[in-house]
Amino acid sequence: MQSIDGKSLHTEGKILLVNYWAEWCAPCRLEIPELNAFYRAHGDKVMVLGINFDQLPAGQVKQQAEKFAIEFPLLANAPEGRWGQPVPQVLPSTFIIDASGQWRRTLVGPQTAESLAAAVAQVQQ
Repeated sequence: MQSIDGKSLHTEGKILLVNYWAEWCAPCRLEIPELNAFYRAHGDKVMVLGINFDQLPAGQVKQQAEKFAIEFPLLANAPEGRWGQPVPQVLPSTFIIDASGQWRRTLVGPQTAESLAAAVAQVQQ
């Protein structure tokens, strides 16, 4: 996978939280600080990845990411169908992908750092 900055993201062996967000989504904007806090606390074991739902050009997504102070990596392209899941139709939505690359569940609606940690703990069992 490649970040919006063109860097290769090494996701092997990590649990992934793949978050779909959009500028116009008020709950997404509320959730971003929680995702940032989770990423800072758990980034060594869990990779948080953001995907702009609107699939805007990279420059626009980068501007929005700066505006909302997104700290976690953003994917250059939506990996549609990669985990056997369609692009969510409700935002924010977060896919939880286990360390072997299998989709485990989708969290719908804004999450807190605590709810993300609890969901990841269930996947690790």
